[in-house]
Amino acid sequence: MQKCENCKAQFSWSKIYKSFWWNYKPIKCSECGTIHKITIAGRFIFVSLTILPMLIFGNFLSPFSNIIVTLGIAIFILIIGSLFPPFLVTYKESL
Repeated sequence: MQKCENCKAQFSWSKIYKSFWWNYKPIKCSECGTIHKITIAGRFIFVSLTILPMLIFGNFLSPFSNIIVTLGIAIFILIIGSLFPPFLVTYKESL
């Protein structure tokens, strides 16, 4: 999990998770107040684990002819995929 580059305090999973859903909102360290922004690579990781699998399933791999079932499973894939990026994305100290 990501740590503050200044004081090495660890960011909470929920703080990182919330920053994804608010347009990649910068994270402020609760210990020293340093602001960290998500890197471009971190944004690609987030999209690769959430949006991309959902779209691939919904458009190409869905075995269901019912649109409601397809949408339900695609949203389930989105939710499950969004649980992992807080462990994988990187943030850099904002200048």
